[in-house]
Amino acid sequence: MKPATVLGRKPRPRRAAPSRPFNVGLLIPVSGALGILGPSAYACARLARDAWNEADGLDGREVRLTVLNSSETSTTLDVELEELIDNHEVDALVALSNTEVCRRIAGLVNARVPLVYTPHFEGTGLPDWVDAIGETPDRQLLPAIDWMANRYRPKRWYLLGSDYCWPRRTHVFAKPAIRATGAQLVGERYVPIGARGFEPIVEEIRESGADAVLISLVGADSIYFCRAFGSADMARRAMRLSVCMEENAVLGMGAENTDGMFVAAGYFATLDSDANGAFKERYHARFGDRAPTLNSLSQSVYEGFVHLNRLAGVMAELPGTVLGSVRAGRRQRAFDASVDPIFLGEVQGLGIRVVDTLGVAAA
Repeated sequence: MKPATVLGRKPRPRRAAPSRPFNVGLLIPVSGALGILGPSAYACARLARDAWNEADGLDGREVRLTVLNSSETSTTLDVELEELIDNHEVDALVALSNTEVCRRIAGLVNARVPLVYTPHFEGTGLPDWVDAIGETPDRQLLPAIDWMANRYRPKRWYLLGSDYCWPRRTHVFAKPAIRATGAQLVGERYVPIGARGFEPIVEEIRESGADAVLISLVGADSIYFCRAFGSADMARRAMRLSVCMEENAVLGMGAENTDGMFVAAGYFATLDSDANGAFKERYHARFGDRAPTLNSLSQSVYEGFVHLNRLAGVMAELPGTVLGSVRAGRRQRAFDASVDPIFLGEVQGLGIRVVDTLGVAAA
């Protein structure tokens, strides 16, 4: 029997059954030192997912999120992730965590699904198959040290970091760079993640005569240190530089404790660009005026989805241009974080004002 027609038109073909969703495991910290980043990281991931799905997903496949706690305090991450991979319930991973956690995750995943690691990191120690898209010390920290030397000429540096691989490796880069400016290293200290009583260390910094402090403390730990630093009236004695300070931490430490604080990062919420303006407009339209505070680390999760979108496009021979980067250098199809600018920001009150661009590596 021929198919029936209505007013001479052939019936529409029956739509094929929808394809299986494309499931992304979203590894973000919801507890521990980096737990303050969880709400904004989740919001950035949802914004990216929604934009991807509004453009028909991955070749018609709906993009979905499965959230796992990537905090150093999580006791269930490994088991939950192993189960998801064994049961083929995730197709890719986007991770924001400290690098120690990422190393452990990478060993467990063992290239069975793509893993995009989004924050700044020490540049080494991760398998080649991991797509680590964050800033590295040679691009982020070393130009910031030179900037500080040229502008303020500090002569005595004190290095303070959390006691794990990223701060220690980062300081390996920092030491010769500081000495090359003609300055001395007058102290170096590492504290456990989750440290709170920083008053003795602040006193040690005072006694060292340091006029600059490199802070490589993560998340909430940097808040408690800077509160103690400000309470001791040390801001008049020593400048501070960080590559991991972000807008949430600035809010947490309070305006009275932010004088003389500088930050180097690939993104600030205050960046004056068309891409960032459009991004913030979409972000606040989606989550409202009281949305979680945008910051460089959480925004890196959005960039992780930009990269994953392009990676998936290459694998599936799709255009892979659904999501556009907010960071100025990422206009090319072949994702390469080395073309992104690094910005130097000065903390003023409860905000971070961009005061310079530290340079862009050749693409």
